[in-house]
This record gives sequence, structure tokens and C-alpha cells, in this order.
Amino acid sequence: MSSAVARILDDLKDRGGLQGKDVANIVDVSTATVSRWSHGKATPSLHTQTVIADLRFVVDRLSDFYTADEIRLWLHARHPLLEGQRAIDLIRANRTEDVLAAIDRLDAGAFL
Repeated sequence: MSSAVARILDDLKDRGGLQGKDVANIVDVSTATVSRWSHGKATPSLHTQTVIADLRFVVDRLSDFYTADEIRLWLHARHPLLEGQRAIDLIRANRTEDVLAAIDRLDAGAFL
């Protein structure tokens, strides 16, 4: 039986096109650490679990608009709706609400 974190990481890969190195960069750990989480050999800190859960929520919202590969690019690109910042940097800085506000504007058809 896989851990909840491992299932979330699988979901981020499948639905968000995110690789272990993407997650590692967002939560500021090594790719080896993410691999251990994926295989249930370690568990991230509560703060890191929160960041990963936020990332999953963002990916879930973006999956209404984009494919997995497009989501990965969207997260790494600078956006006018984010004042030229990258979503992954905002999520890492505990500013997921700013990213979700931009996605809400996408949902409202304000910017595509």
C-alpha cells in the first residue's frame, strides 16, 4: 500500500506532468528525497506536505484547462496575471492564493 504522499506525487506526475525534479525544486529538497517519498521510504515535514497539497490543488484546477504537459509549462512560465512571476515560485513562497486567483480569472474567461 502506497503512502498518501506517494499517491499525490503520482497524481502530480500523471495530471500535472511534473517530474521529481520539479517537485524537488518547489519544496527545496533533492530529487533523491522526492524519490524516497515516492517509494514510501521517507515522509516530508508537515510544512512540505502542505506545499505539496497546495501544488496538487493548483494542478487539479489547471487540469480543467490544460493537458499535463501544458500544466507543467504553465507552472514554470512567467504570467501577466501573476505580475510576471512564475506560479511555482509563488507556491514555494506560500502564496498559492495568488496563483488560485489567476486560475479563477482563467475560469471566468478573463484571460486565456
